[in-house]
Amino acid sequence: MATPRRLLPSVSLLTAFESVIRTGSTMAAAQDLSLTQGAVSRLIQNLEAQLGVQLFRREGRRLVPTVNALSYAREVARALDLVSRASMRVRSTPGGGTLALSILPTFGTRWLAPRLPGFLRDHPGVTINLGTRLRPFDFAEEGFDAAIHFGEATWPDAGFARLFGESMVACAAPGFLASHPVRSPRDLIGLPLLQLETRPDAWAGWFAHHGVTEAAPLGMLFDQFGAMIQSAIYGMGIALLPEFLAKAELAEGRLVAACGGPVPSAGSYYLVWPLTAADYPPVAAFREWLVKEVSGGRGEELLAW
Repeated sequence: MATPRRLLPSVSLLTAFESVIRTGSTMAAAQDLSLTQGAVSRLIQNLEAQLGVQLFRREGRRLVPTVNALSYAREVARALDLVSRASMRVRSTPGGGTLALSILPTFGTRWLAPRLPGFLRDHPGVTINLGTRLRPFDFAEEGFDAAIHFGEATWPDAGFARLFGESMVACAAPGFLASHPVRSPRDLIGLPLLQLETRPDAWAGWFAHHGVTEAAPLGMLFDQFGAMIQSAIYGMGIALLPEFLAKAELAEGRLVAACGGPVPSAGSYYLVWPLTAADYPPVAAFREWLVKEVSGGRGEELLAW
């Protein structure tokens, strides 16, 4: 069944509408779109006439969006973004294009960033745009082509490539441990235990692995491992960290293992992509490269976990 023409406004009408909502006035929208203010006003009037709905109240020389207009604007902005990204993909060559990749912040800066030059060298036509997200999201809403995810392979309507697992180690600054002697995992009870917001059960799992059943009071809450690492270095408590992310600090002695040894984490790192993007050349190229990266020389120690 064909969609009625009146429900499919032209891109020019929608672009003018979105700009007025975003910038707050027809004058600002005119500057944004390189049009005259009168042209923008006519486009808004034509859109209202086509939809048969008032989108703005006229208060003197001001346009005040209605509640319906604000709701419509969110959908229009999303649709225009989808069209823009689709157009970008159509223009890309088979060996090029743009990859919008969501990464976990500390994983991205410490593990992925040093390796990305190798991918870009082998795929000079691909441009990577990075954004950070800490939790799963709707690919259609956010506009990413793929994501680095930690947890389980439970992302809806997505494909997965498992990268590697991790081992968690309880770390602290040498000075902190000198003033808070730790001889066994149970000695950590009562000390400030730094925790990650997205892993609320990490310490409970670590203690259970070492046979400690007492509930441990937790300390400061962080949204990124990077900030937690720095806080541990400055003696603010004991951090439970992925060993590979704290590798440099442990090697340099800025952090030391408190006790107990590394404990395998319950989750794994995955590359995730929407099923609709499985064959998109930049996604396919990045997936192939990343899987080789973690299964070859520099990734073997991680896969062994």
